[in-house]
Amino acid sequence: MVLMSYERSVSAPDHALSPETVWHIDMPEIRFGRDSTEELAFQLRDLGVDEDARGLVVTDENLVDIGHADRVAGEIREDGLSVDVYDDSEREPSVEAVADCIEFVREEAGEAGYDFYVGLGGGSCMDTAKVTRAVIANGGHPTDYIAEPTGEGEPLEDSGEPLVLMPTTAGTGAEISPVAILSVPEKEIKEGISSNNVRADAAVLDPTLTTTLPPDLTAKTAMDALGHAIEGYTTHEYDSLLRPTDPAERPVYAGRTPLTEMFSEKAIDLLSNNVRTAVHNGDDLEARENMLQGALFGAIAGLTAGASLCHAMAYPVGNKYHTTHGETIAVLTPASTIDYNSASDPSRFADLAEMFGVDTDGMTDREATDALKAEYVQLQRDLNVLPSGLDELAGITEEDVDWLAEQTVETQKRLLRTNPRPVTEDDVRDVFLDALYNWEET
Repeated sequence: MVLMSYERSVSAPDHALSPETVWHIDMPEIRFGRDSTEELAFQLRDLGVDEDARGLVVTDENLVDIGHADRVAGEIREDGLSVDVYDDSEREPSVEAVADCIEFVREEAGEAGYDFYVGLGGGSCMDTAKVTRAVIANGGHPTDYIAEPTGEGEPLEDSGEPLVLMPTTAGTGAEISPVAILSVPEKEIKEGISSNNVRADAAVLDPTLTTTLPPDLTAKTAMDALGHAIEGYTTHEYDSLLRPTDPAERPVYAGRTPLTEMFSEKAIDLLSNNVRTAVHNGDDLEARENMLQGALFGAIAGLTAGASLCHAMAYPVGNKYHTTHGETIAVLTPASTIDYNSASDPSRFADLAEMFGVDTDGMTDREATDALKAEYVQLQRDLNVLPSGLDELAGITEEDVDWLAEQTVETQKRLLRTNPRPVTEDDVRDVFLDALYNWEET
């Protein structure tokens, strides 16, 4: 085995100068299936919630209007539990927006907070619930737990009261992730709070909650899910990192394993073969179910093994231009994950091409990778709701990429650490340039 360079392979502040030999996986309890919402109260009881408990559903106004919030709160109340609803979660939540939710909890339920929490919605609602629960348990403000220099970098010592997450999109993976992403508008960056004490205790995934998702959001979140699966399949192997001296210091993104590879492969199969149907016929419950399951498997893979360059580049774009995360991943994946990273292991990308249905017989690995890129771009074009590149996404031009590259390298080290190919600021700049146009608009 050849060890990677010290700077790229260090996996914890205090580490041994020898390869990692152990992998592990942490996961919430998972309850999946049509109408699994009806088992939410059972799930809460299973987590130890008492009969006189009072909880909080964290969601947004749209899900209140659609009726999903009433449905979820109704299931809880029918079991005799008391629940309030907070519906002011914002898309791509800022630190202060989450602080508002924390303040709501303290005003309504005191410093100790509620007896349980339910996060209902897309990644933004779920991340708001995750940070709220964690900060209530540990005290202070969200910035206390964001890494330096943006925050104080304090550890989260306690996970808090039970938290159940219920996704209404098929893509973000927030329901199983140990990371919550918050924007810091004054610095035009996004930061993560990363800790196993951020992770939910359980996830209830009900495909019937996703049928109201409109075509554009269905496509955008699907691209995020595919990004998790592809990046998880192509990131470093866990034993190419250095072993931490203290197992508690092992990072949450710890490299791919045989288990994460299996989840990546199944996720790509489910997502790539069902997304067209889900986008163009949102009432097809079988397609929605397959999409939600594929997104879950992609999250287990990518958010355990580690997201990499594409996600690192997406955060500065999203924060500066206020684009949605999924559509940003969509326009960056061809140039970053496929074109740039394929040099790290060409045969692995040839295998990916076959997973996407490409007949690679007689192709070199490079030809297979080119065919993979073409197939991925064609998939996006077939959905007919995604931008053709950064130019169409947000009017980004060549003059903008220097700042974006600098921000990527300076603020996203935790993700670049897991990239399978070394990255310089000039490299990132070139990838941004390649992503300006993925196809010609007609």
